[in-house]
Amino acid sequence: MLGFLLRLLPFWVREPLLIAVGSVLGVRIMYLAVRDHDRVAAGLGVVFLVFTAIRVHAVIRALRARRNPSPTASADGAAVVAAAQPQAQAQAQAQAQAQAVTGSRPRPDTPEKEHNAWGQAVAAVAVFGALGAALWVAPRFMPSDDNAPQPASCSGGAHEELPKAYKDTPRPVTGEELCKALNRPDLAELLGTPEETATTASSTNNTAPLTDGKVAQPEAEVTFDTYTVNVSATYNELSTGQYVKLMKFGDEKDVKTLTVLGRPAVLSSDHTMKLEINLGSGGSGGPVGEGPMARTLSVALDRKDRGGYCDITVWSTSGALPNDSALLNIAEKVLPRIPERPAR
Repeated sequence: MLGFLLRLLPFWVREPLLIAVGSVLGVRIMYLAVRDHDRVAAGLGVVFLVFTAIRVHAVIRALRARRNPSPTASADGAAVVAAAQPQAQAQAQAQAQAQAVTGSRPRPDTPEKEHNAWGQAVAAVAVFGALGAALWVAPRFMPSDDNAPQPASCSGGAHEELPKAYKDTPRPVTGEELCKALNRPDLAELLGTPEETATTASSTNNTAPLTDGKVAQPEAEVTFDTYTVNVSATYNELSTGQYVKLMKFGDEKDVKTLTVLGRPAVLSSDHTMKLEINLGSGGSGGPVGEGPMARTLSVALDRKDRGGYCDITVWSTSGALPNDSALLNIAEKVLPRIPERPAR
């Protein structure tokens, strides 16, 4: 049906139309083939471009024939004109005599308008060029129909009332602010897994355990397929130096002191906790076990180490851990979003 309709179109409309459509499709398919390294698509794009080149060649030949008519046709036309001259002169004399009798003015014959092939060609190319451009840019502005997972957004703790400890703490950061600082578009790249997308992102406005709700401890967590990242800020009076001394009495491993953004910091490793919950008829939970190893970077909340610290912890269910440089890179992105603790 489409081929029949195309055959009904005049030559100077049909050919520019085929050239415009073929060039747009050919270039688009070749672009996708190069981007996706698809040989089949590259072959299809070549077919479209060759087809377009053939149509362009046909139009060029037609234009040359239109500008330079053949000598045979010119000679035949001259003979016909020569033969028709006596008859034309006789008709002109008779017409002049009739006009002299009637006294009417001679009216020149109105020439028939030529078929504007160039105008039709330009109009066809412009219309279908605009359609091709619309098809080209439409995927960038139209919503995608694919099922690609979208990055998780921060949720939880956004509208809950802050505990009293947050009101008693000067300039504390909230869990929501921590989540926005942590859930960065380049977080997966910082972890060394740039192809992954965050599956969950959450935050809480907790208080530190064993403090009777008097120490603010906001927390945020972002989970990927490989790693989970947790960031918390503890607003207590414990300095990083004192924290390092306490580590010597604990089970932390691979303790390493350093400086991050001019603040005292310490790297350590410890096992996470593993809790099993039975959702059967009894609803009882199993004992708390030892989970996979986690790596934590603890950084003081201010340069003078007046007390309080920020923990950045990374772990995975497989037990694999990223390099310490990943924790340092995350800290350099997150810490500037946490106000330094003011002098008391």
